Amino acid sequence: MTEPATLPTIRSWLPAGDLHQRGTVVLFPGRGEHGGVYERLGRRLSADAYAVHAADSTPGDDLETLARLVDEIGATATGPIVLAGSDTGALQALALAAAQDRPPDGVIIAGLAAFGTTPRSSWAEELEARTACPAHRRRLTDDIRFVRGSLAAPPPAALLSAELPLDRIGLPVLLLHGDADPVTPPATARSIAARLPAAELGIVRGGRHDVLNDIDHRSVAAHVVQWLERLRSGPDRGPVVVVETLS
Repeated sequence: MTEPATLPTIRSWLPAGDLHQRGTVVLFPGRGEHGGVYERLGRRLSADAYAVHAADSTPGDDLETLARLVDEIGATATGPIVLAGSDTGALQALALAAAQDRPPDGVIIAGLAAFGTTPRSSWAEELEARTACPAHRRRLTDDIRFVRGSLAAPPPAALLSAELPLDRIGLPVLLLHGDADPVTPPATARSIAARLPAAELGIVRGGRHDVLNDIDHRSVAAHVVQWLERLRSGPDRGPVVVVETLS
């Protein structure tokens, strides 16, 4: 009998003790990344009372193992459970949402990976493709656990988005994508969004591939919080703040 694969370790950012937890986000990183890369986002969401668990997963991890991880986190989770992912992690989150017997309450997809990626021949070119944020560029450059050159590797064939039964994912999905993403064209995100019954697509102006860690990461994180708050309130609730035009 084959032993089950070891679960990926997780990095967690939890709400302060005096905050009532409003929900749980399980995040899967993309090519070359690890869970710690999302510390900035984790701290920001936890400040708004959402628990964030970022997995040290890889693109090649089998979905059964990742599903076990989600189940383990979900066993003690409070509030809605949301799967999130960037790059290949976005594809993993979609695949899990489509396959799980107990689907999550929502999915957040950021800078999803595409097939036929153009390799970046230098570290400077990879940084340019990933992010325009100087702080995050320094973080990646100094990170000995980050695997450079990974964007040149194609996503696993099992995650091919064309084969995912996206029409089965009837739960709310937030897609975030930079309009200047040189790795995955915005048209790909629009195509995926069109196949999802309950999708919301947010295009980030000037955004690169790592849209959660790009120059406008604060605005993107704020939009994530607003979407999470609407998710908690049910499908019939619209925007909380409505901007009116003054005459």
